[in-house]
Amino acid sequence: MSELIVIGYDDPTAARKALKAVQALQNDQVVELTGLAVVSVDEDGETHVDTPTKSEKVAVSATAGALWGLVFGMLFLLPALGLVGAALGGLLGKLRQMGIDDTFRGQVQALLKPGSAAVVIMASKVMEDKFTAAMRSYGGTVLKTSLAQQEERELAEQLAGPQ
Repeated sequence: MSELIVIGYDDPTAARKALKAVQALQNDQVVELTGLAVVSVDEDGETHVDTPTKSEKVAVSATAGALWGLVFGMLFLLPALGLVGAALGGLLGKLRQMGIDDTFRGQVQALLKPGSAAVVIMASKVMEDKFTAAMRSYGGTVLKTSLAQQEERELAEQLAGPQ
């Protein structure tokens, strides 16, 4: 099971500090990341995405990377895409079944007002108590959903397409 955690902050600097804390928690094996980013919205309403560099150690398999990309796109980019094709529609339907529905997506997008930012975390393992204790000092508004392993596997198969 993967966890999708979005922590919203009023200030991009606070979000970047929280991102560094998440990376430290990965080094301490408190969290096993499959995706990590800071999404910020500038004063003009333009969205910016910062992801850790390879030297900052977020090891992601190809399947996890594809799933991360799809989840990330659904949370932040789809409203700008308009109509989607049947294949993408099927994938989005699967994501909705997995708990990433329009309500969750709306909550995530509501966190991102001009001048704010969010840390977006996808993790295959989280030691909840240690993670929560470590992140408490950074504050923020936390949104979370779980992605079941079987549903992830089905989604990965859909992403891979016919073999």
